[in-house]
Amino acid sequence: MARPVFLLACAIVLLASSFASADIVQNLTIKRLCHKQVINAVNGSLPGPKIRVREGDTLVVHVFNKSPYNLTIHWHGIFQLLSGWADGPEYATQCPICPGNSYTYRFNITGQEGTLWWHAHVQWLRATVYGALIIRPRKGHSYPFPKPYKQFPILLGEWWDANVIDVENQGLVSGAAPNISNAFTINGEPGDLYPCSSNHTHKIKVVQGKTYLLRIINAALNNELFFKIANHKMTVVAVDASYTAPYLTDVVVIAPGQTTDVLLTTDQPPVAYYMAAHPYASAAGVLFDNTTTTGIIVYDGATSLTPKMPVLPAFNDTPTAHKFYSNLTGLVHGPHWAPIPLNVDEHMFITVGLGLAACEGNATCAGPLGQRLAASMNNKSFEFPTKLSMLQAFFKDVNGIYTTDFPNQPPVVFDYTNTSNSFNQAIIMTNKSTSVKKLKYNTTVEIVMQNTALVGLENHPIHLHGFNFYVLAQGFGNYDSVNDPKKVQSRQSSSAQHYWRASRRLGRHQIPSKQSRCMVNALPLRCALTVGSINGFRD
Repeated sequence: MARPVFLLACAIVLLASSFASADIVQNLTIKRLCHKQVINAVNGSLPGPKIRVREGDTLVVHVFNKSPYNLTIHWHGIFQLLSGWADGPEYATQCPICPGNSYTYRFNITGQEGTLWWHAHVQWLRATVYGALIIRPRKGHSYPFPKPYKQFPILLGEWWDANVIDVENQGLVSGAAPNISNAFTINGEPGDLYPCSSNHTHKIKVVQGKTYLLRIINAALNNELFFKIANHKMTVVAVDASYTAPYLTDVVVIAPGQTTDVLLTTDQPPVAYYMAAHPYASAAGVLFDNTTTTGIIVYDGATSLTPKMPVLPAFNDTPTAHKFYSNLTGLVHGPHWAPIPLNVDEHMFITVGLGLAACEGNATCAGPLGQRLAASMNNKSFEFPTKLSMLQAFFKDVNGIYTTDFPNQPPVVFDYTNTSNSFNQAIIMTNKSTSVKKLKYNTTVEIVMQNTALVGLENHPIHLHGFNFYVLAQGFGNYDSVNDPKKVQSRQSSSAQHYWRASRRLGRHQIPSKQSRCMVNALPLRCALTVGSINGFRD
């Protein structure tokens, strides 16, 4: 079995191959948007090094933290079969790597092919500490689509003209939303629509008549993004390292943390074309970075170097976003495909959205109603422990680190999507806690995720570390526990293979616009939720 070894000296990083070779940089000062900014970076670059492996490989990564901050690295989307301690989230699966210290991650990559990524998992360091993790089929195996001429990673990021840790801490102190970003980036470059950025525009050279694989990664912290290429269509072939049935589209919608693989055929006149991305922001009245990042695709022998610009959807174009997400379906009988489990062991109904947590003491915070903003699920607002990781506490049977009282149902039933309830003080308050849901090994769980209108109504991505799951259905409004399951069963039974378009194995992410039903299967070869392969903690 191949065993690639990489060395990452983080926040200051280094990349080596199978032999030790280092180029450690303490911090990286780069200029974006007319300003110089000191950032934490990997291998002296933004994005950090691209890691290429094959399915079945064992990846060994030595992380040396030379930054001034605690640090971990999360391998976003990796199943972590029997290696939950290598997942990375601080105080979930490991304690942070303190400045001046090191840690070695070692894990096998099994049953996954496609595009994932790695990033820091302490505070907001992942704004600049991230890179692509590309998993190719093992030798002797091929893609379930025509072999592309070339491949290009497209990492969409977010940029602040400030220290991102300071931005986050300011928001935490005030209790309000943190300051929005100043720009978006493509492979670390804002693009020439921003000031002082004509030399900071990512360019790709292509040959007319060829097909390219674009591995798109949304590394932004806070924004879903629309992505388009002028005058070109794309064929989606994978999402989150899970193959999908080919889907032809002129726009990709991608949530933070999500990856989407598309085939691009260069079938247009040989000139230059912008690829561009800007936010999909569905929450009314909420400030967001409404700028547009661009890169340029230049045809070989281009007769004009003035790029053509795509027309991006409106920032709040929910119909376009919903159409894209609801048209993604798993590639039935493709590599690593598995049928939907028919027997459900546990049912959960989880409300998702913002709430408010009390401002400490007699102070007044800058959030709504003078309180603190706090996201919650079933009115539980998760917070990481600070003394010991949950995984270590589980294996060593240490009490007081987490509780096992995360509920299967919300504590209060109300009209979830009625905006007149947005600031209903009887239901808007939540409490911080470290609550988990424990599951028996090999349990199949069906979860209804119900968005709420508390504080604001918006789309928000959900993912489960260590898992793929099946999205059985999605829709708008309040979930109808009597009639909605019948609709799913009716559509499934009408299919010759008992799999309808909305029953799909998509990967870790799905967007609960208003309400969704999904199913998680804790099989031995899917391994666990974030903190272990048997206990099934939820992230």
